[in-house]
Amino acid sequence: MTASAAPNAPADPRRWSALALIALAQFMVIMDTSIIGVALPRMQADLGFSQENLSWVFNAYVVAFGGLLLLGGRLSDLLGARRLFSTGWVVLAAGSLTAGLAGEVWAELAGRALQGVGAALIAPSALTLLMTLFGSRPQELGKAFALYGAAAPAGGTAGVFLGGVITQYASWPWVFYINIPVALVVLIATPAVMPSGAGRRGSIDLAGAVTVTAGLAAGVYAIVRAPETGWGSAETWLVLLAGVVLIAAFVAIQAKRREPLMRPGIWRAPNLAGANIAQLLMAAAWIPMWFFLNLYLQQVLGLDAFASGSALLPMTVAIMIMMIVLAPRLISRFGPKPLIVLGLFALGAGMFWLSLARPDGNFWVDVLPASLLSAVGMSLAFIPSLGTALSSARPEEGGLASGIVNTSYQVGSALGLAAMTAIAAAHGAREPGDPVALTEGFSAAFLGAAALAVIGGLAALLTLRTAPAAPAAPDAGGAGDGEGGGGRPEKAAA
Repeated sequence: MTASAAPNAPADPRRWSALALIALAQFMVIMDTSIIGVALPRMQADLGFSQENLSWVFNAYVVAFGGLLLLGGRLSDLLGARRLFSTGWVVLAAGSLTAGLAGEVWAELAGRALQGVGAALIAPSALTLLMTLFGSRPQELGKAFALYGAAAPAGGTAGVFLGGVITQYASWPWVFYINIPVALVVLIATPAVMPSGAGRRGSIDLAGAVTVTAGLAAGVYAIVRAPETGWGSAETWLVLLAGVVLIAAFVAIQAKRREPLMRPGIWRAPNLAGANIAQLLMAAAWIPMWFFLNLYLQQVLGLDAFASGSALLPMTVAIMIMMIVLAPRLISRFGPKPLIVLGLFALGAGMFWLSLARPDGNFWVDVLPASLLSAVGMSLAFIPSLGTALSSARPEEGGLASGIVNTSYQVGSALGLAAMTAIAAAHGAREPGDPVALTEGFSAAFLGAAALAVIGGLAALLTLRTAPAAPAAPDAGGAGDGEGGGGRPEKAAA
């Protein structure tokens, strides 16, 4: 991504209005991952998804989003961030219309994938625009990052609740249509408040983008299909092998290209690999928990769409409050590493607790306490691992570091959900209607996700270097701000 503005550049008077659009972009990108959860059973009944293939409504978005984030960052540099930001909203709106109008499984998945493409263009260009507006103003940059960061949990909370309200009182296609008027407002406002920003000359690594996206898609497809085709089948292993070959080809392409999507040498930066491993395994544990908890509430406990969305509000509100208020203070006092390790262990403990849920259980005993413990774990680990990943790279590579950590999270989301879907199906969660079999399958998925979180905590313990805690400074810059050699992880996370 482009570097921040020059230190002596005059402040753009439109910057706070522009920040509102940037935060809205983050809000919508995250909301689009959570808003479909409550609607899944209705979509399954109307479109004919099988239980194991239902996860593709989520994965089609995440695979396209995660696989194309690095390309989105590159295009932001070459074409100009404002132009790509607007293009992303057009693509997101088109995908939302396609997904809402879908009457067949393939059309629904095509719409979700197109939404993911739009998100992959919006997310990196939004961060580039934020750095352009605030990168030369450290005091304002911290505030800008706080608002930008708060938009993520707010989007997750709104998505869960709105998904329930819309599905209950309108119909599931409106969880997609809601993006269209928002996109129109953003497209009208963007030319008036966003800096134009010129692109620059350079090449686009299309081969790298195609291989990494296709490799990720092949791996997810093989894992999701394995319970149906068999783990020992030739189809499963051939598709898995194809995914590995494609990812290896991506790595080889990056090593040879003059202008790669991802410079291989960046992984030598201290803590970068460890923080990205933590983000990947955190997402691989967290997203299956959210997905299967939605299904347990509706298919086992019998809650309707509105009640299911409302049941998840305590968890998402707790995450938002802890991320905004508590996590930055704890990072300043203890440093990022202890919080990452403790948070991932707490996340694993919460999901182990969820694995004890009963077929004849209830929300207050089987869901609420375990989901709140999981939320505490996620809140403690997410911001310090993200901040560590962003601040570990050289200042001029803050954009690349942002693309890598976002990709790690989305890849973890897709592969974790695919693996846990396979585990759930293998343990009985194939068709709705049998609460005992469904609960056994969901419990197996929760246990698998708990194991991933614990592995992530152990990996963080072993790979992350201990950074000294530092008192929070009111003028601390955000991660990857390109100023003065990069901030410490605790400042970046705050």
